[in-house]
Amino acid sequence: MKPLEAKPPERFVTDFFTTFTEAVVRGEEDPAELMARYYTRDVVQIADGVRLDWDRLVAHLRPVRRNLIAFRFEVHEALAAGHRIAARFTIHARMRKGGPVTTRVHMFAEFTPDGLLRRAEQLTRAVGAP
Repeated sequence: MKPLEAKPPERFVTDFFTTFTEAVVRGEEDPAELMARYYTRDVVQIADGVRLDWDRLVAHLRPVRRNLIAFRFEVHEALAAGHRIAARFTIHARMRKGGPVTTRVHMFAEFTPDGLLRRAEQLTRAVGAP
């Protein structure tokens, strides 16, 4: 990943999640090796009160790889202060079973100087399909 300072925060968030998700869905790479290119080993992600560490995030990639067939990240706004980002975005996804899923995300995140995600706290909610 490119450092956070290399681009506007909206573009950084879009690129981070798009390239990561593309690699998960389209790639054959081992999930742990893939994670190492985007996340620190001590990563903590709390989504709607559920704490995910490295092992739980790696385990989450396998079902995503099997079930996600199309996706798009729509970043509405993002603000950066140093290596921290606050962002509001929508994930538009189409699953192999169940059709389209649209999720609104409010995220506070900390990245390393080289662009790896170290910590994120997210609140999400499902919204109607676009």
